[in-house]
Amino acid sequence: MNGIHDMGGMHGFGKVEPEPNEPPFHSRWEGRALALNRAMSFAKTWNIDRSRAAIEEFPPADYLTLTYYQKWALRLEKLLLEFGLVGADEVAAGHSLRPGKALSRTLKAAEVDKALTRGSYARPTNTTPRFAVGDRVHTRNINPETHTRLPRYARGRTGVIECVRGFHVFPDTVAIGEGEKPQWLYTVLFEGRELWGESADPTLKVSIEAWEPYLEPA
Repeated sequence: MNGIHDMGGMHGFGKVEPEPNEPPFHSRWEGRALALNRAMSFAKTWNIDRSRAAIEEFPPADYLTLTYYQKWALRLEKLLLEFGLVGADEVAAGHSLRPGKALSRTLKAAEVDKALTRGSYARPTNTTPRFAVGDRVHTRNINPETHTRLPRYARGRTGVIECVRGFHVFPDTVAIGEGEKPQWLYTVLFEGRELWGESADPTLKVSIEAWEPYLEPA
């Protein structure tokens, strides 16, 4: 979707100012927000791409003003409501009002390390990739209303296949409940001026990970 989250190349937001000696968390509730999100992702009620999309769907004013872990906390609330694990009345009350629904699996202390390790999204296939390293490709100019991993700044641009990454779950379909529909995944390298115009630094190069449905032969 063409939301405010897709900020690559946008002007007017100022410099990124790293915080010196930034701690993992600024408050204890931030660590709790991370833990709750990880615990619920372990339950496999929703997938990582639906989780990403839930933040992308925030209204622009919220997306730009909420802190990182505020987004995580509100994303979790949104998904719990969406999948019927809590009710809006319970959120308003601040506590449960009825017995909770059973999950397919729950996180135990012995499984925390596993929960913090992202699994593989590669899938087996008997197909062959359409493109090879060194091929010139053109990205499609798509504007879906739902989740996509093709950023706006790289749409309708020409680049070169730098690496074939394998056959992976397709985020655009799995995020909206239409199945994994795995596709070949590539690293595509672009010249900075192809993306940003003649005024861009001539030494700049940008690479993105792009699934095959995003690409056409150049």
